Amino acid sequence: MHIPKLYPESGDYIITNLKLTTLKAKYLHAFPLFLLMLVALTLPLESFAQTFHIKGILRNGANDEYISGATIILKETPYFALSDDAGNFTIPGVIPGDYIMTINFVNFQGYQSRIEIKDKDLNLGMITLFPYGFEDPSGAALQKTIRATNVAELFSKRPNFVGGQQVFGIPPEPKRLFGNFYLDQKWNKASILLYRNDEIMEGYLVRYNINSNNFEIRAENSNEASSLPGIRVRNIVLIDGEHKVPRYFVNGLDFRDEGAPIAGFFEVLVDGKMPLVRRTVASIRESNYNQALMVGDPDDRIVKRNVYYYLVGKNLFEVPKKKKKFFEIFGEKAEEMMAFAEENRLETKNEASWFSLFTHYNSQFEGFAPLVDSIIDN
Repeated sequence: MHIPKLYPESGDYIITNLKLTTLKAKYLHAFPLFLLMLVALTLPLESFAQTFHIKGILRNGANDEYISGATIILKETPYFALSDDAGNFTIPGVIPGDYIMTINFVNFQGYQSRIEIKDKDLNLGMITLFPYGFEDPSGAALQKTIRATNVAELFSKRPNFVGGQQVFGIPPEPKRLFGNFYLDQKWNKASILLYRNDEIMEGYLVRYNINSNNFEIRAENSNEASSLPGIRVRNIVLIDGEHKVPRYFVNGLDFRDEGAPIAGFFEVLVDGKMPLVRRTVASIRESNYNQALMVGDPDDRIVKRNVYYYLVGKNLFEVPKKKKKFFEIFGEKAEEMMAFAEENRLETKNEASWFSLFTHYNSQFEGFAPLVDSIIDN
């Protein structure tokens, strides 16, 4: 269709009624969609993401009362809540992602946990906070201010080192060092109680280096780890990835061996009036290879062994292996404990028997609660 020029020198055209009608029909029906897209670009991304609620209940571990007025914050976000008179809190409208949640209340130890929002609301259940300076009135070795988190999947396995053969006349390979200084080389979930302000950290994966007395700590969905010096940690609960049970550790700085504190951590096997604890120590066993005879181990190896102690107050004593001295540690209950050992065929040179005997002894005192059902080997 020819459209005559109104002002040929300017290049403008006359648009007939027919042409205008065609334009309206072609373009105006798309205007609502264009407007919707324009509005969408001005809205925050959260407007289109599905959101979820985080809820929980706060309790005072000293008197079992609910905590009202505590502040619950997801760090570096605008999400927060306050607990009500019944200790309940709800953080609404949280988009999926990983967060660090902190809980603070005046005169109470801080609480920090890594949490993940996926595809449903998150119910954290009962969270127990403790006042500053709280101690278990029973005087037990393990403070009841930490709790185990969910079980973590195995992160890594120990490498399977395979040695080679030496041929006579060829210089031997330089000796190697096999093994590692980790209490457990796998990464395990943990709850950590720090000395500073008695702050609790949860939701991290942890492994402990015996030699350096350091914890390596990382988020579950990250391969980047940071170091947490052991001197900053009071107690820690590790979830054993293989056996799926909690293991409880206490800093040796809180104990005394001949009047002096000890660097490193002790695993609490039996808690109570006279706890049974053990410490894992690591040493290097040097090569005993005889090049002339071509016998022995050509490599150095890291060897770990467990040393068992019992606690009287805060004083550590190594568990005696001689039968007479062993039962003497139970004082006025020595004969009763000896009869229990004979009845159950328990040997005083066997660590598993020590576990059973200390469990029986401590169970006779009020407030006893078993930590584990049996000893777990490292």
